[in-house]
This record gives sequence, structure tokens and C-alpha cells, in this order.
Amino acid sequence: MSYLPSLFFAILITIGFGYFALNVKKLLRNIKLGQDVHRSDNSAARWKNMAMIALGQSKMVKRPIAAILHIIVYVGFVIINLELLEIIIDGLFGTHRVFASLGVVYDILIGSFEVLAVLVLVAIIAFWMRRNIIKLKRFIHSDLKGSPKNDANYILYFEVVLMSLFLLMNAADFHLQNIDGGFGHYIQAGSFPVSQYISPLFDGMSNYAVQMLERTFWWLHITGILIFLNYLYYSKHLHILLAFPNTYFADLNPKGQFDNLESVTKEVKLMMDPNADPFAAQPVDENAVPSKFGASDVHDLNWVQLLNAYTCTECGRCTSACPANQTGKKLSPRKIMMDTRDRLEEVGRNIDKNKGVFIPDNISLLNNYITPEELWACTSCNACVEECPINISPLSIIMDMRRYLVMEQSAAPQSLNAMMTNIENNGAPWQFNQQDRLNWKDE
Repeated sequence: MSYLPSLFFAILITIGFGYFALNVKKLLRNIKLGQDVHRSDNSAARWKNMAMIALGQSKMVKRPIAAILHIIVYVGFVIINLELLEIIIDGLFGTHRVFASLGVVYDILIGSFEVLAVLVLVAIIAFWMRRNIIKLKRFIHSDLKGSPKNDANYILYFEVVLMSLFLLMNAADFHLQNIDGGFGHYIQAGSFPVSQYISPLFDGMSNYAVQMLERTFWWLHITGILIFLNYLYYSKHLHILLAFPNTYFADLNPKGQFDNLESVTKEVKLMMDPNADPFAAQPVDENAVPSKFGASDVHDLNWVQLLNAYTCTECGRCTSACPANQTGKKLSPRKIMMDTRDRLEEVGRNIDKNKGVFIPDNISLLNNYITPEELWACTSCNACVEECPINISPLSIIMDMRRYLVMEQSAAPQSLNAMMTNIENNGAPWQFNQQDRLNWKDE
């Protein structure tokens, strides 16, 4: 019967990682719904971006307190979960602390993990207080209510439970290791600078009771890790995985440089070429879908913009730096990203429901999720792009949706229409006669 725990563990691992793989497949499918965009140039700069921004978190340091806390949680959580490899091997083969043969190295690793676990707990408590007691403005904004707010707290609670289980598991193990004559397979292995002070909790208990607790903590710990792994898809903490490709595929052009629509560029070049024949027959693809200017729904955005939406950490740095938002306007760059992700998820569910085919649902990102009022409030100053710690660009989505409003629906604000009319008629944005354009220099 000794093989049953290993069999059960193998089933648990298979289900956990299998469900995660299915969600990753769905995630990639949704991102690929976006339009193609070339982001494979200058690989050296892209690798540098990923190393500095995603791994090194260089943009986090602009807010030192949050940066220190985040680095502690990030480094601690990643390093502590290196013990997942040992847990998997032990679970599958019925061993216990299989890497104990590393000796001093193993002692250093376990000791480091415990210190980091305590630091992570301290940082998590600080994060919870910033959100729920101090209530920093960017965490109580109107676009961060309901499930987004709860999600942030759920993750904090998850991490507290996982770190606590890790320390309790070690404390019970330490207690059993130090029983005179040893107890079962609990050999002397590891250094326990923290959990040795927790182990007195088990004094007075029978050895078998402590063993049952140690096994319970062990099983809950690995189960919790698998639950956390699969919760990522539904959480803002998906950025733990996506921050790396997101920073790699980020736009390398200078901020403020926008792309030109290829179809419009060709049209302008044709108009300006005196040798071109505007009436020359052009090859026609009868199956081609007419191109749309700008974006009204997630299908019209490019795949990097959809990757941006899934990667958003909902930290609110973009919104807190947005001058339009600061002056009371409706625009929130964070909401732009959250709305894009929510609509993309809705489209994904539509495809799942209809066996791989999207059936038009009379809903679109524009109007149903994001209003023209929000889009036109943007000053295109790039503050949101500059502030984002993982190189997300809400502005690119805003500009593509504005482009749709202007070029497809002729729905620009009256002030903008007046300016464009003046440029067309007078060669300047003001309603002056062309002959009077330079009169300002005589004043």
C-alpha cells in the first residue's frame, strides 16, 4: 500500500499542471486573435529590456518603498519555490528531503528559504496595510472595486498561507529530526533558523501526531502551490509569467512616435507621385476582408496590445500619473487595460461556447467597455507608458481607438474637427486667412 501516496501525488501533479497547460493554451489563443505586428528586430535591445525591467525590476525603484517590498516578495517567492523540485521528487518516489546529501549547501539553502519566508510575510503584511488600512489613493480608485480589489487581497492571503505552511512543515520536520535515536526517515538535514523556534509548539505531542501534522503541512503546501499556479490565469498576478515576454516584445521606438497606417501611406504616396496612374487596375482579392482604420474591438488591436492587457498588474501607477485623471476626467489608463482584458476574455468564452468560432455578439470594446469620453480625455503625453513598471502601453490602444472614431465614424470632437478643417483650408489650426498667418511676428 506504500505506493498509494506516490500514485495520488502523481495524479495531483498531473491534474495541476495539466489544467495550467490548458489555460496557457487558451491564453495564447486569445492573444493570437490580435493583428500581426513585427517585434523581432533588435534582439539585443529586447533581451536587455527583459533583463533590466522584468528580471531586474529597474522601473520599480521610482517608488522606493513599494520597490523594496515587491523585490522581497518577488525574490523570496521565486527562490523558496525552488524547493518545489525536491517536493515533486519526494512525492513521486516516496523519498524524504532527497537533496539532503548536498550537506552544507542544503543547510544554506533551507536556512535562506526560511529567512526569505519571514521577509515575505513582513512584506505581505505591509502590502495588505497599504491597501486596506492606509488605503493609498491608487488602490481605492473607482476602477479598482469589486473583484479586482478582492483579487489583490486573495493573492496576499494565498502567500501568507503558503509561507506559513512552509515554516510549519519545517518546524515539524525539525522536531522529528531531534528525537533521541531519530524517528523514521527524519534524518538530520537542513538548517532551520526560523522554524526551530516554532517547533516547541509540538512539544508534548506524540511522535506520530507530529508526523501526521508534518505530512498534512507538506500536502497542503504542494496543493496550495498548484492552486496558486492555476489561479494565476484568472488573476492580475499573471504578470509573474507574462512580464518577461511583455518587456521583450515592447515597442522600441521613441515614446511619442506612432505608426502610420500602411493603406493610408500608400494612398498618400500615390497622390503625390506625378507619374502614378490613379486609374490603373489594382489586383483584387475577392476573399480579402476590407481593412479597418483603427480599432473598435479586441480583434482590431495587435497581439502585443492584447499581451499588454493580460500582463497588466493593476498597480495604478499609470492612472496616478495621468494628468487627465488628476484633473477629474473620466480617463484611467489602468481601466483601459482592464477593460481590454475583460473584453478579450469575453471573446474567448464566446469562441469556447461556439466550438472554436467567434459568433458576433453585438458587443465591442468601444462604447460597451470604453467610452469616447475616456479616449478623448487623453493628452497623449505618455506618462502612463513611462510609469508602467513592465512597459505596458495604454496609449497605443487609446490612439488606435481614436483613429477608428475619426477615420471610420467621423466622430471626432467638434474642436478637433474645427482644427482639421482649418488645417485643410488655411494651412494652420487657427481660423485665419493664409495671408495673415505670419502677422504674429509683427506684433
